[in-house]
Amino acid sequence: NKLWGGGEPMAMCYGGHQFGNWAGQLGDGRAMSLGEVINSKGERWELQLKGAGPTPYSRTADGRAVLRSSVREYLCSEAMYHLGVPTTRALSLVLTGDEVIRDMFYDGNAKPEPGAVVCRVAPSFIRFGNFELPASRGDEETLLKLLDYTLQRDFPAISAKFSGADAYVELLKEVCRTTALMTAHWMRVGYVHGVMNTDNMSILGLTIDYGPYGWVDNYDPEWTPNTTDGMRGRYKFGNQPGVSFWNLVRLANALYPAVKDVEPLQEALVEFEKAMTDNMSDMHRQKLGLAEWRGEEDEKLYAELCKCMEKQETDMTILFRKLGDLAVKEGGVDEGGMLDVLQDAFYKPLKESTEAEWKSWLSKYAKRVKEDDVSDAERRQAMNKANPKYVLRNFIAQQAIDAAADAGDFSLVQEVLEVMRRPYDEQSKEMEAKYFIKRPDWARTKPGCSALSCSS
Repeated sequence: NKLWGGGEPMAMCYGGHQFGNWAGQLGDGRAMSLGEVINSKGERWELQLKGAGPTPYSRTADGRAVLRSSVREYLCSEAMYHLGVPTTRALSLVLTGDEVIRDMFYDGNAKPEPGAVVCRVAPSFIRFGNFELPASRGDEETLLKLLDYTLQRDFPAISAKFSGADAYVELLKEVCRTTALMTAHWMRVGYVHGVMNTDNMSILGLTIDYGPYGWVDNYDPEWTPNTTDGMRGRYKFGNQPGVSFWNLVRLANALYPAVKDVEPLQEALVEFEKAMTDNMSDMHRQKLGLAEWRGEEDEKLYAELCKCMEKQETDMTILFRKLGDLAVKEGGVDEGGMLDVLQDAFYKPLKESTEAEWKSWLSKYAKRVKEDDVSDAERRQAMNKANPKYVLRNFIAQQAIDAAADAGDFSLVQEVLEVMRRPYDEQSKEMEAKYFIKRPDWARTKPGCSALSCSS
């Protein structure tokens, strides 16, 4: 590999809590930053290779990445960006020509796979774990240097107004707000990160490290795509807001040696709960197509819908998209007719008791929608901006991976990428038939479609 002139490649050293336990020193085991560039808009971008070879923190690993995981990161980071979710970006995906040995499910069945390198970009790749490590070592000098550097580079508005402990507290408040916004977006689109360790949490509130992630097909707050987390379910879909807060508490603990006062850190953490509540309420309002949010009344309506979806095995993405098609004001209240519009979202035929529950909810929903001074067409247009039609379901990503890895055919990767660049738009009938569909039965148990490991 030739070094880029003017660049200063590096791998970062950090620690982290993994699955709730302190793991000590970790670091970039297969990622290395080439340097930073500032574009014509004055934006700072750090360029980082993932899978280019060993680093000082690779330990006994080879620092390489396989095509399978690289395609997943390349497609998902771009899909998330176009969904409006804060994320790192993927600049390129390149085959290395080498074979890399990987045991996909840690079951002793290692095999060679095509090697690849992703170049990902972000304003910063600093993580919560970068602050945890010096704090855990009692290295206050390094902690303060890192805090001041982070404030100066990534939070200039804070560093211009505050200094010392006050600046560190303001930093925590801002990280609480951006982390809440990111997590709320995950919940809005049905994304499950899968491995929310503190070393995988961005200080900028960006989705980072696309490993054993997944997309909720049938709505299930208990679901996790990560086989490593299958028994405990720590990082399951419904737990993500709570885990984000738990991770922020770990960050607050790491900042304590610099602040030297518990109370302002505790007060800063309150920002997360406030921001999470506000963001989730607004996103629920948008997903239901309501003109305003009436607090507890509308939250109850949303919660009842979630119970119906969970009980019936309902596709979350299709359900919310179809919900926008209901003709409530123009067609009157016809629960049976409205239920027919939603049929494509159900994985199994409705039972009589379940059908009654759905009709009851639809009656309440229609009544609530009628109270807004918004036409059906206006409501549909607004809902379609909040409820994507296309998301990177696991089986879609896996089909693209199989074509690329087995046949060297990247046309499906490119096709999926193009579809995911317009997730809220109506696209061709051909693309709709391929990508606006429920998870097929064959994908329920297929590796890569139903569950993944941290090597994925």
